[in-house]
Order: sequence, then C-alpha cells, then structure tokens
Amino acid sequence: MPSAASVVAAGSAHAYDGANGRIRAVIDAVLPCVDGGRFAVKRVAGDKVQVTAHCFTDGHDALRVVLVWWHEDAADDTRHEVPMTLRYNDEWVADFTPPIPGRYAYTVFAWTDSFASWHHELVRRVDADDIRLAARAGALEIMAAAERASGEDRAALAQWARTLDEEAMASRMDATALKALALDEERTAIAQRYPDRRLQTRFGANLPLIADRERARFSTWYELFPRSAGSREGIHGTFKDVQARLPVIAGMGFDVLYLPPIHPIGREQRKGKNNALVTEDGDVGSPWAIGAVEGGHKAILKDLGTAEDFRVLVAAAQALGLEIALDIAFQCAPDHPYVKEHPAWFKWRPDGSVQYAENPPKKYQDIYPFNFESEDWRALWLELKSVFDHWIGQGVHIFRVDNPHTKAFAFWEWCITEVKREHPGVIFLAEAFTRPKVMHRLAKLGFSQSYTYFTWRNNKEMLVAYFTELAQGPGREYFRPNPWPNTPDILHEQLQGGHEAMFKARLVLAATLAASYGMYGPAYELLEHLPRNAGSEEYLDSEKYQLRHWDWSPDAGLRPFITRINRIRHANTALQANRSLRFLPIDNEQLIAYAKQSDDGANVVVTVVNLDSHQTHSGWLELDPESIGVEPEQPFQMHDLLSDQRFVWQGSRHFVQLDPQRVPAHIMVVRRRLRSEQDFDYYQ
Repeated sequence: MPSAASVVAAGSAHAYDGANGRIRAVIDAVLPCVDGGRFAVKRVAGDKVQVTAHCFTDGHDALRVVLVWWHEDAADDTRHEVPMTLRYNDEWVADFTPPIPGRYAYTVFAWTDSFASWHHELVRRVDADDIRLAARAGALEIMAAAERASGEDRAALAQWARTLDEEAMASRMDATALKALALDEERTAIAQRYPDRRLQTRFGANLPLIADRERARFSTWYELFPRSAGSREGIHGTFKDVQARLPVIAGMGFDVLYLPPIHPIGREQRKGKNNALVTEDGDVGSPWAIGAVEGGHKAILKDLGTAEDFRVLVAAAQALGLEIALDIAFQCAPDHPYVKEHPAWFKWRPDGSVQYAENPPKKYQDIYPFNFESEDWRALWLELKSVFDHWIGQGVHIFRVDNPHTKAFAFWEWCITEVKREHPGVIFLAEAFTRPKVMHRLAKLGFSQSYTYFTWRNNKEMLVAYFTELAQGPGREYFRPNPWPNTPDILHEQLQGGHEAMFKARLVLAATLAASYGMYGPAYELLEHLPRNAGSEEYLDSEKYQLRHWDWSPDAGLRPFITRINRIRHANTALQANRSLRFLPIDNEQLIAYAKQSDDGANVVVTVVNLDSHQTHSGWLELDPESIGVEPEQPFQMHDLLSDQRFVWQGSRHFVQLDPQRVPAHIMVVRRRLRSEQDFDYYQ
C-alpha cells in the first residue's frame, strides 16, 4: 500500500495535502441553489430566506454549522454569520433576511467541534473516575477556547479551566458536583463563542441571491394603448388623455400600467388596419415598428405628447399608487436612425436590402431585427443598455421586454446585471411565449417575472399540472409567473364566444393562481371577443394597427368584478405569493379547487372555479381542517369574498355548487372561531 505522501506526490485529483487530510466535516449540498450556483436565487427584500445544508461527519463527534451571508458590496468584516440548527436526517437549517433590494451571496461552513463533542460525552458519563478524567480533558478544551477569546471572556474561561483541572486532580469535589461544574451553562455558552475552526469545511461556492422589491413578487398589470385613450372616436390619444384614465385604472386595483412602445413609428413598410400590407391615409402603424426620422428608442411619438408630458404622467400615476411600465422592443423600423448610422448592427441580404423579421410563412416587413453576431456587438450592447438608462432617468422602473428570446442570452445576462447593480429596484418582465427551457433560461439570466402558458392551459388537468410545476418545481427559486388571460396578440378561442362567465373564470384563475397577473384592456373588461378570422388568435380591428375608442365608465363591463378581485388580492397576503399553492381534491372535472396560505398560516384562502361557462356544476371538495389550523371536529366558517356568503364547514368533505350565470367561482377565506360562543360574529 502506498504511503499518504506518495499519493500526494502522484498528483491525484483525489489527493489530500497535510492540512486538508484532517478536515472531516462534509457539506454535501446547500439549498436553495440554482444550477450549482451559476445563477441567482430570487427573493424579496424583507422576506426570510430559508437555507438548508446537508452536513455530516464521520463517527459521533459533534458538528457545528453556520450560514454566512452578505451584500455583494459589503466589506468582509460586515458579513453576517447565523448558526444552523439540525432538523433531521443531517439537514441543517437557518434563515436570513436581506434588508434592501440588491445582490447578495451566501455560503455554509461546518466543522467538528471538539468542545461540543466533549460536552456531549460528559453528559452521558456516570462513573466517577470517568468523570474526573473527562473533566481534565475538558479543562484543556476550555483553556484552548480561552486562548482564542479576549477580555473578560478570556479571563473567565481560563479561571474555569484551572478550577476544573485542579478539582479533578485533587478529588476534593464529588463526581456529581464536578460534573455540574464542567457542564455549567453560562460558562459553556461563553466557550461556544470561541470554537476551533482551523479545520472547517467551506461549501464550494458562494451562492448568489437577488433580492427584489415587493412588486417583483406581487403585482397587478393593466395594458393600455395610449393612442386609444382619446375622448372621441378617431382622435389620437395623448399622455394627457392617459392621465385622465388613471383614476379608473387605479380604482380597479391595478398597480402597474403597462404602455406598448411610445416611440416614433416607421413610415416605410408601415402596416395598415388588420395587418394589411397596403396602408391608407391616416393609418397609424404598429407601435412595435420603432423609429423614424424623428428618432428611435429614446424618442417619443409627437402625437402622444412631449417628454415633459410623459414625466407628468409618471408622477400622476405614482400619486395614485400606479407605476408606469414601458415596453422595450429591441427592433427597428426601416427608417429608424440606427439603420443608417450603424449598418453593421443589421443583417444585409445579397440584393443590398436589410433582412427583415420573419417566421415563415409570417413576414414582418416593417421590422428589422438586430444582428447580435455583428463585429460591432460591443457598441450595440452599450447602446441598447443606454435605452434602459434613458427611461430610468424619466422615472420608469418597470420594463416589459418584447420577445427577449430572439436576442442574445449573453446580452441579457450582462445588461440586466448592470442595470440592477445601478438600480436594484428595476423590474423586468419577459414576454417570451417560447419553449419551456428557453423561458427558464431567461428567468435565470435575471428577468424578474415571466409570461406563462396560462392562456393555453384550459382544462383542470392542464392547470393543475402546470401551476404545480410553477409553485413547487425547481423553477420556483427563480421563475416568477405572470399569467395573462389575453394580450393584444392573443385572443384564445375560449374567449371568442364572448361569454361573460368565461371571462370571469379566466380572470379569477389568473388572479388567484399567481401572485402577479395582467390583462390587456379595455378589451378584456369590455368582453372584446371577435377574431380576425376563423382559427386566428388575432383580434378583429386590433389596436396594434389602428386607433380604437373605448367606454371608460367606471362600471362598464367587468370593471366592478375586476375591482372586487383585485381588492381581495390586496387584502389577503395568502394570494401575494406562489409557494404555498396546493390543489385540493374535488370529484368533478369541471371544478378546480386550490388553497393558499400566508407564511404564518393566519390567512388561508380557498378558491373553487367552475371551468364550464354554460352549466352549473357541483362536487365534494376535500379539505383537511388541520392543514388550515382548525381542530378536526371544530366547525369553521368559509367567507366567500366574491358573494359575501358565509358557509359553516366541519370535517374534511364539503359540498360546493357553482352556477356560472351568477358567479363562476368562490374565493373563500377561512374564519376561525375566536371564542366558544355559537354566534358566528365571533369569527375572524
């Protein structure tokens, strides 16, 4: 058998040097962790981050494990250390709370603790001679701790060690009293503050964490085309018109007002109404065909107003609890200034024309994509980042990014990291209806929220599988879903019947399954439902290509219903996060039921939705009372926040019936009894 020295000399990948060979603690895993620490876990500033470490050592020696965390800009001496507690099966837990938005890191250290091991062994000793010998060994451990201590602690530990050793040698004190002296709790606590960590193990990576502000986790979006906010039919809307609509939007309970691109619209290859290739006089074109002689991504379409008008709108929205979110679409109309000023940023065809965007057979002649393989890519990256910088300077801190999956992933990782380093409160929503792995990659790269497949998840089986994955799968550490029942591009066939019950049901699902959701309005609340043609998800007379005039009465269409839903969301913390979502058994495939609860368990919300917009459905729902903090035989009240009805439930099986022509859903909060009286006024 070769000696240890010869193994080391052989240069084996598994060799140990003289010091490392004495390290015995093992840190097998630290969670949460995304791709081994390659990407950041996401949380919200002010929320606890629970960390679990799988740690163990050989033999029976005591293990000490600590969690260390810090802000990325903090000095080494300001790092925070939190003792970890053994839970079960070699799993150690601790938590920390990032105080402000920003980038953080955390890791775990573990070591075999000779003092704790001695202390644990002494507790079990009963033989007098064993106790005296163990006391002398303990005196050595305590003296070593004293040498690592300072001030009063050093003196106290040294005196304890000397006394313990002297009493053990002199045998003046009986074994029981000597054991009590050795296990003195107050002095033990002092010794534990100065462990010997020379042979500690450090987890192999600093794990990154992004702490966002609360709106990254919980937000309610409303999309509005400013040019359709005008007061009369056929009149182009302005920022001042949008400002006049703010009370209605804020009154419905939205906190993010998302505007499609507000830039000059290209004139070359401009699209007409209903995506026509030939325009007529007065056609306004698509806002996503960005740029004209007047300017590009940092300019404002003059028909909307001035930069000052925009800043006034941002301030007016903030006064009502709304934030303006802007669409960032990195693409150009043929007459965008970039095309002439930076031709290297585009792909050129053999005939001397620029390659426009297309997804055969679809063609977008009015849009030129950027070439991220350009030799001038560094300048392109800097310029695109400067677009975000410009609008942040105008007071915008939320961006909906159009089709990010068609731009270089490396660019997004760099750009979002740089923007959030300078402005930690900025939120990015990825509009990427693409393959699952691509959507998840974008979330890992830094996007704060992500569009989802919700629009196409229409039956119970699909909804349960998809939202269970989002709430409980590995993506929950970094992927924040933002489902929308409609967008300007997507009018799903379920909505094309124009049934109010279906619009309500899809709204309830989006608003209660996920902490963030959005809708494209006023089309949604006014039940806009006609497609451009059969089999299409495009709206007829889509305002992507023309002006529309809408009814802005506060009580028009579904606005009262939407208002109630959003008030429920804001009043119930259970609905403001995703991780607690669990689906409940109910014996009818047209009924879907699920529960959410707050971190402290005080707020529990149970939602039941009838997925059939035509027929009344009933079923038996299973809800374990203990899972919601109620004794098994104790009656409890379910308060339906939509209808204000109150139901008394007891046990674990409960009858539910929903008529979609009245209301297609229950959103019920659990009211537990406060006192023993039978009067249900004593529920909260």
